[in-house]
This record gives sequence, structure tokens and C-alpha cells, in this order.
Amino acid sequence: MIKIDEIKNICVIGDGGWGTTLTVLLAKKGFNVTVWGAFPEYLEILKSSHENAKFLPGVRIPDSVKFTASLQEALKGNDIVVLAVPSQYMRGVLTMLKMEDLSDKIFVSVTKGIENDTLKRMSEVVSEVLGERKLVALSGPTIALEVANGSPSTAVAASRDLDLAVMVQDIFITDRFRIYASYDLIGVEVGGSLKNIIAIAAGALDAMGFGTNAKAALLTRGLVEMVRLGVAMGGRAETFYGLSGLGDLMTTCISQYSRNRWLGEEIGKGKPLKDILKETDMVVEGVVTAKSAFDLAKRYEVDMPITCEIYKVLYENKDPKKAVHDLMTRPSKIE
Repeated sequence: MIKIDEIKNICVIGDGGWGTTLTVLLAKKGFNVTVWGAFPEYLEILKSSHENAKFLPGVRIPDSVKFTASLQEALKGNDIVVLAVPSQYMRGVLTMLKMEDLSDKIFVSVTKGIENDTLKRMSEVVSEVLGERKLVALSGPTIALEVANGSPSTAVAASRDLDLAVMVQDIFITDRFRIYASYDLIGVEVGGSLKNIIAIAAGALDAMGFGTNAKAALLTRGLVEMVRLGVAMGGRAETFYGLSGLGDLMTTCISQYSRNRWLGEEIGKGKPLKDILKETDMVVEGVVTAKSAFDLAKRYEVDMPITCEIYKVLYENKDPKKAVHDLMTRPSKIE
């Protein structure tokens, strides 16, 4: 395996907010970064303005960063491939990547989501399309704008190969972005995906005027559901009480920059989902993950009442207040 001091060139697949944030971070660390995007005209704007005004306003992109719409050019000479595309587009992008020379490249998935049709985690999608690869998932409580602006932040690099996770830890770590290493790839991926569903509920609670008691109950019981499904899928319970589980859950449910929480607020105001999605160019992962989690709960026979109610609100037009009432009037249980 390539040594850490031999890594000089990194490719970032995806020009959204998180991909741009990591591009800036890596470029400032001295790596040669090439960004691939699907829309050449938008890449020209990024190249000329040195700013991703659409997804990461106010953050300057270093002059050294290169942009291209050619995957062949993006991958040439790069040792690390950062996958920063929305979960439902991951398979399509990987299918295009499959045509290129991927020998000895290390993949870092920073996408938080579960594929709807197959119910597979991102690492599983990568393996299915590209075959077994050196792969690490990077996840945690990471609001893109805060990381880009140097606010102290943390994340977890997870891989079945702990040495590989440690290598990626060393690549991304800075004095403002602390990375921990983990071998629980499943737990880290599942935690990063499921927390978005609870964040939608958190936003809805805020919009409906419920207080901190309700929010505390939601986060606590929501975490229980995350642990139940994560363990059933093969993750470690301890992982969900760490940064990629509880930490990410807290950030996404509280932050004013959380897209999932914002969508939940709009739902709580009574707006139809289709109208809300028309208002933003950004992908709100929790919407599609709610469907995946609903189906996974049935597959693994896991009790996930909050997740099921969010699914009904999003996909069956259930009144959010009725969903809260139904949760509060469930049969009494021992905690």
C-alpha cells in the first residue's frame, strides 16, 4: 500500500458544498487537488471566481485547485479519490468511474445516505460497481461552512482496514479538523445516514412550536432507533454514541445550516414536500433516507416508530401534529 508521505495528488468527485469544503482543506494542506463536476459551465464559474457561491458562499478556493468535467483527467496521477456526490447519484458516477484506470487508488466516501432501490450503504455500492477497493468512510458532525471557515470540528475515518483508516485520518487532519479512526465501517455509515431523518423531525418540532422537552425526547429516542437498526445491520452499538452517531445527530438537529432540519421546519409549517424541494438546489438526504430506513426496519424487523412516522409525513401526507400525537400515545413501555 502507498505510504502517507508519497501521497501528493487527490481527486474530489463532486462540486457541492462538502466536496468544496474538503477541496479547500486539502489544498491548504499542500495537496494537489483536482475537482470533477458533471456540469462544465458551472466548473468554469468555480474556476474563474474561486468561490462556490451556490453551495459554499464566502469561502475562497485556492488558486492551485484544478477543475475538470473529464473523469479521465480528474483521476490521472491521483492517489486518493474522494466521493462527494449525493447517495442516489453514487451508482451512476461509479459506473462512469468503472471505465477508468483505478488501480491502487484509495477511495474516501464522504456521502451520507442509503441507496433507495437496493438499501445498500455507500461502501456496498462502491464494492458492487467497482469490485473490492481500498475504501474509507469519512463521517461526523461536519457542517460544511463551519469546517471551511476553520471552526473546530471532528469526524471519523472508518474502514475494515484500520491501517487504511489511520492513513486517511492523517491526510485530512488539521489543527481545526480533528479526525478519529475506526474499524466499524457499518456503524459509521449507518449513523451518518439515519441522523438526517431525525433532523427532519427536529425541524418540524421547532416549526410547530414545541419546546426543548420535545427536542430532547426526539434526540434520545431517535438515537435508540439508530442503534437498533445499526446493530441489526452489523454495526457496533458503541459507534452510535460517538461522533458519527450522537455527535452528528446533535449537529444536524440543532444547526441553522442543516438542510434536513430546514426541510423539517417547512414541513412543520404545513408546506407540501414537493413544493419545498423546488425551493432548493441542494440535496436533502434525509428525504430519500427516510424511505430506505422504513424499508430496512421492515427487513430487519426493527421497531422504529419515529422513523416510520417521518416516512408517513413525507410520503403519505400525514399531518405532523397527528404524527406527534400518535407517538405520544403509543402503549407505555419500560425504558
